[in-house]
Amino acid sequence: MKFQAAVIREMGLKRPYAESKPLKIEEVELSEPGNQEVLVQIKAAGLCHSDLSTINGNRPRQMPMVLGHEAAGIVVDSGRGVDDLSSGDHVVLVFAPSCGECISCKEGHPGRCKPGQTANAGGTLLGGGIRLSQNGQNVYHHVGVSAFAEYCVVNRGSLVKIDKKLPFDEAALFGCAVLTGVGAALNTGKVFPGAKAAVVGLGGVGLNALLGARVAGASDLIAIDVNDDKLTIATELGATATVNAMDKNCVDKIKSMTNGGVDFAFEMAGSVEAMDIAYRVTRAGGTTVTAGLPHPDKRWELQHTNLTAEERTVKGSYMGSCVPPRDMPRYIDLYRKGVLPVNKLLSDHLELGEINEGFDKLASGKTVRQLIMF
Repeated sequence: MKFQAAVIREMGLKRPYAESKPLKIEEVELSEPGNQEVLVQIKAAGLCHSDLSTINGNRPRQMPMVLGHEAAGIVVDSGRGVDDLSSGDHVVLVFAPSCGECISCKEGHPGRCKPGQTANAGGTLLGGGIRLSQNGQNVYHHVGVSAFAEYCVVNRGSLVKIDKKLPFDEAALFGCAVLTGVGAALNTGKVFPGAKAAVVGLGGVGLNALLGARVAGASDLIAIDVNDDKLTIATELGATATVNAMDKNCVDKIKSMTNGGVDFAFEMAGSVEAMDIAYRVTRAGGTTVTAGLPHPDKRWELQHTNLTAEERTVKGSYMGSCVPPRDMPRYIDLYRKGVLPVNKLLSDHLELGEINEGFDKLASGKTVRQLIMF
């Protein structure tokens, strides 16, 4: 089948993207789903910093590629070996495919699935296949999803079935922003009731980490960003204090208001500077969690003596340390009960042809979550 998709052929083009157009709306061809694969009609796809990291070159990928990894849609057809999904089912797509057989998967950490990571790095589906093409030439898959398109073929392990009553734009958020942010607080950090927590970087993932810490019962929630508008949003979502990261006294202010630092600090901006702030505002014995993905060449300096003497913990969090079929229904239930108001993060609804302008807004920090609607 042939349809329209946003294809990237070159990373690192200069902003504004509305002029350089790193994403071109082109016709692509999609072959039928293979073994353990599913054809999905995309209904909503979110613009995320992980997509932007490929556009600006921070996350090198195979080219050409159809971008997009945070999405929801409708099952159209299934390949061999898929007997638990039917045509018409509503699904959320997950960017970390899991084989279910490797050590990480068996230990309950599908985000660390080695075959899944290998496939994502190579721009293929989990089984090694490539279903996208143009004029007989391969077009690569973005983390097993490629959601900036009218249709996609994904591995069964990249899908979670959801209730049809959940609107597609809201459902899409659960595929990345909610899993990654809320999961970082609940699964990776394990924030406890009464804890003091700080979040550095208030994009879609960072604000979800804030919501996750609130759900966990944190008593002090400090929001940190360079954008005052984001700080305002954080306050509306339950932050008890805000500090602009550009303030030269940022760290000292946070230590002062928390009597020495927070129990948990979450770095969600994907920058070394943000990581430095997060670590410095963490108290002795506290935990610093990062879900940021800066360029692989970037290095963060860690004082070894401080780590040891203060018994610090530094943890990476990928996909919020989630098991999607387990955690996504829980988070959706919390949303429906009004405990996790992720719908407040929705900024704009766009058409596919507006995607470059959308990434200009995202790169400038002027929006939280934009959704392309199909």
